Amino acid sequence: MKNKKPMIKETVGSLYTAFNTPNESGEFDSSTYEETIKSDVVKNIATTENAENTTVRASGTDYETVNQASSIDMAVEVVAFDPSTLARMRGEDTSDNGGLILSGAPSRRPFFAFGKVVKKVGGGVQYAWYPKCQLVENTDDIATSEDTFSEQNDTITIRAYAFDDKNQKKAYVDSETENFPEGLTEEKFFTKPIITAADLAAAVAPGA
Repeated sequence: MKNKKPMIKETVGSLYTAFNTPNESGEFDSSTYEETIKSDVVKNIATTENAENTTVRASGTDYETVNQASSIDMAVEVVAFDPSTLARMRGEDTSDNGGLILSGAPSRRPFFAFGKVVKKVGGGVQYAWYPKCQLVENTDDIATSEDTFSEQNDTITIRAYAFDDKNQKKAYVDSETENFPEGLTEEKFFTKPIITAADLAAAVAPGA
């Protein structure tokens, strides 16, 4: 009998984003991303999987339960967020306006990869990429200052969609698994979005 004692979560780590470069038809292309952007601004990430469970019945009994996840929503509470990155996520008009940002018109919001880090007590980690995401909501609240400083955080809601024909939405590694790649660091994993086993092998290859 094995007795496993999983590590407990300690804190959330950095936030990573990499905007997707569309193909010639203007559609999402999992093979091309821009440079990764790292931000140490996260207070909390609440993840919700939007899924449907369907029970298949046969011969008068429950035969199997099929789970189909349509998307994953992440409410990311941040102490601050880069305004240029947020404007781009919102699909706002930032071009040739002399610094003026135009907002509110119907627009197609770009896809981007979203990466998050979970740090565990004892030194364990989980690194995750959500390769095909869009911003679906963000708060912009502000209150008057008081005699003592108080945090005024915002929340951005990111929705992750399937990025391949198998309907996968997340690619991650966990240091507690038996086949965690030797030599893998946070910097290597988040240099660019990792989607396939080949991407991961390239990230830990000598000289990578």
